[in-house]
Order: sequence, then C-alpha cells, then structure tokens
Amino acid sequence: MAKAPFTAEQQSVRVLKVGERVRHILSELLARGEVHDDVVSASHISVTEVRMTPDLRHATAYVKPLLGADDDDIVHALRQNTAFLQREVAQRLGLKFAPKLRFRKDESFAEADRIEALLRDPKVLRDLDDEGEDED
Repeated sequence: MAKAPFTAEQQSVRVLKVGERVRHILSELLARGEVHDDVVSASHISVTEVRMTPDLRHATAYVKPLLGADDDDIVHALRQNTAFLQREVAQRLGLKFAPKLRFRKDESFAEADRIEALLRDPKVLRDLDDEGEDED
C-alpha cells in the first residue's frame, strides 16, 4: 500500500526539522575539529541557520565565524571541504538523498546592527517621542 502524501503543513515542518538536524550535524563536525583544514580548524564557526529546499535536495548553511575571523576566508575554506561535509551529513542524516550543501556568510547580525543604529538616530527618537505624547 502506498504512503499517503504529506500535506503542505507537514511538508514544511519536515523541511524545518531536517534543516535543524543538518545545522546540528554541521555544528558538531566544526566544533569537534573533524574538518582537516587549517583555516576551519583555527576558527570557531557558528552555523546560524540551514535552509532546505522543499524537496530536501539542497541545503544552504549560513555561517558566522566568532572572534572576528574573516568571513570570506571561512566560507571559501568550507566550500573547499564541501564534499567531506556532504558525505558526513549524509551518513548521519539517514535520508534517501543527501542534500547538496552550499555555504553563505550570515549577514543577519550586521543587518540587525544597522537597524539598531537607525532606531537610535535622534530624528527617529524624536518621532517616537512625539507618538507617545499623542496617546495621552
């Protein structure tokens, strides 16, 4: 008997769960120093998010080196070690198809800092204070 297909909601939950499992696996590999690359080994790298395609064939991992290491060098080194990382993820994940990994630098922290700076701008603060007076 054939399996019932996933509903759209179940599919999206599954995509999120698999993405989170891939993130944990990559984080574990990087934390334990299992990647034999001088640039990767010398840095503490955080995998902030993994986005999976709906068919689970591709995974985009967003990484952020800690302690001010150069993002571009880290991403380049991870891309050079993609085959090893894909093989390890495939073995530990246990899916029918192993996702192809892509690495990108995580720019969400820089974006958050930019928004925070905008909110601290005196003109914005003045406008926010004016709105608070209108409510009284």
